[in-house]
Amino acid sequence: MAIPYEATGRTQQKSRTRQALVDAARELLADGLTPRVEDAAAHAGISRTTAYRYFANQRSLLLAAQPQIQPDTLLGPDAPVEPRARLDAFMAAFTRYNLQWQPQLRSALRLSLEPPAHQPAPAEPQRPLLRRGRAIAWIEDALAPLRHSHPHVDRHRLAVDIRSATGIESLIWLQDIAGQTPEQAGETVRRTAHALLDAAMRA
Repeated sequence: MAIPYEATGRTQQKSRTRQALVDAARELLADGLTPRVEDAAAHAGISRTTAYRYFANQRSLLLAAQPQIQPDTLLGPDAPVEPRARLDAFMAAFTRYNLQWQPQLRSALRLSLEPPAHQPAPAEPQRPLLRRGRAIAWIEDALAPLRHSHPHVDRHRLAVDIRSATGIESLIWLQDIAGQTPEQAGETVRRTAHALLDAAMRA
């Protein structure tokens, strides 16, 4: 099995160099660009040859630049227990998360739609963030009170429905195509989530 370049010799310095490339890629993404390895290298003041020792291609760089903050829940311990209020609190946190990481999530969306040009190396992340399904678990956690108040509701199915209509893809469409501001887009997905919840509880 091949050993990653940064895992051999002077590992602390190599870790700092790798992080500098990742930080540079994130800054370029935040500026609306889709950086190549050489772009991140130039932005970080690192030679192109060195950069390619860490990231063999653009895909591996963009995967490394994806959000690393992925908690088990987006709700705090004092979150409401009433279903609509709890979902409202979740949607506020979910929308903040998506807008905060929007440049990186946009690149993840592109990666999710493109097949890899090569077989990933053993140490390389194999699935873009949007294929990992973490948001479904977050939403199911937000819907947890339904287990007792509305036991007939299929919480997993409802979580999938809400995710499909309120995730980063919807926020991008609302901003880029519908012309809404981030605040307006956040309110739109919040209303959509509530409509889906209300329909499920009435069923």
